[in-house]
Amino acid sequence: MNRTTLSLIAAVTALAAVTGFATVSGGGGDDTPAKAAAQLPVERSSLLCPAPSQSDLAETAYTSYTPKSAQAGSGSGKAQLMPAETGASDSGDSKGKSKKAKAVVTPQTPGKPAAGDASGADAPALVGTADGALAPGWTVQQTTTVDVGSGRGLLGVDCSAPDTDFYFPGASTAEDRNDYIHLTNPDDEAAVVDVQLYGPDGAIKSDVGEGIQIAPHASVPVLLSTLTDKPYTNLTLHVTARSGRVAAAVSSADAKLGGDWLPAAADPAASLVLPGIPKDATSVRLVAFAPGQDDADLKVQLATSSGKIVPAGHDTLHVKSGMTTAVDLGAVTRGDAGSLVLTPSEDAVPIVAALRVTRGKGADQETAFIPATRDIGARATVADNRSKGSTLALTAPGATGKVKVTASAGTEGGTAVTKEYTVKGGTTLSVTPPVPSGLKGSYALTVEPVSGGKVYGSRMLDEKMDGVPAFTIQTLPDDRGTVSVPQADEDLAVVQK
Repeated sequence: MNRTTLSLIAAVTALAAVTGFATVSGGGGDDTPAKAAAQLPVERSSLLCPAPSQSDLAETAYTSYTPKSAQAGSGSGKAQLMPAETGASDSGDSKGKSKKAKAVVTPQTPGKPAAGDASGADAPALVGTADGALAPGWTVQQTTTVDVGSGRGLLGVDCSAPDTDFYFPGASTAEDRNDYIHLTNPDDEAAVVDVQLYGPDGAIKSDVGEGIQIAPHASVPVLLSTLTDKPYTNLTLHVTARSGRVAAAVSSADAKLGGDWLPAAADPAASLVLPGIPKDATSVRLVAFAPGQDDADLKVQLATSSGKIVPAGHDTLHVKSGMTTAVDLGAVTRGDAGSLVLTPSEDAVPIVAALRVTRGKGADQETAFIPATRDIGARATVADNRSKGSTLALTAPGATGKVKVTASAGTEGGTAVTKEYTVKGGTTLSVTPPVPSGLKGSYALTVEPVSGGKVYGSRMLDEKMDGVPAFTIQTLPDDRGTVSVPQADEDLAVVQK
């Protein structure tokens, strides 16, 4: 047997050891069916947090949390959030610079949240990695308080994983709005990104949004009003990476209505759930976009505490292909927290959607966004919950679902507690989540399915700010704690041919 053959056998054996658990058929050529892929804990996670604010008065808290996982075992792990560079570049000049800075947050142990903070307008974007036992389900919440000025209020965002394609229905270039898209590159090579806006009449032509270059480990904010020659109240923003990958989030600051982060909406789908409209919402605006070649006709329903209802005067919605459609639903919840459910009324056409939610009246108004989201999947995680001011909304648009909610220990002390909730089919359950006994600091929540149908969720944080009902809402999709790993056995027939 020659050296090449021996090398091939060694390579196949090593591949089998890495991918592990098997299943392609053996060398006998039989028709043994492949076994199901194994769900294994991820071994490495990346998260990126955008620069929190342009206000000198901003105070930002970071809360990092990795849920305990029996699958991940008791091995060691490492996680940290490091400052990113600032600015765009087509060179590699900034490569590695951020690694010399001091970590803002350094988690140590699964099951115990870690906290950090920053002040003022100079707080940078953060680039984070976690490996080993700290990687599965790693979640970081960035919460900023701005007392006065444009965009004042409570601004919250889940630091997000890098990707190559994002939709943001609900963006705006209206005169009272300052919306920025923050693009952060976690990798060692430059990323090239295109930013396209879609208004009520379709795509808005702009050369400025093409070929934006983000240097390695750097973050770039782009003011959306520089991409248009006139203001648009309701827009959909589409971000695509030509090369590399980025994390993306929109910061929205309104001169009168406060501000918050607009996260990317769930991938285009024919049916969507937008969970957790507060019971005291004074105004709700739905923004939808159909990215394909066909128009979408949708049935609009509100899942309340007692079942689904049709918002008055808004039972259906027509969304033209390639155009942004917006509809004001008013005070749709009327004292009963709910979730918006969009389903096809005719052909199934994929769409993206988000809600802009307003609380308060007159000069004391504040806004937040609820993008369409995925269901909680195997487990959803949200960090930075407080002893007061946290509200959990759970929605079962189809069959009744039962979930387990675990409140972790606090950043400075406390003991985890668990509670189960049953969410009746077609309803939204809005509750104050469990609080760890002896809580000190903030804590994290994990939501896991127990039985029944799919459940969607969101968490609202709120606090009074000189009479303003400041609040922010984060949705609860699957926390990506596991990955599907195909099983494979070595097949020596490969090296015999």
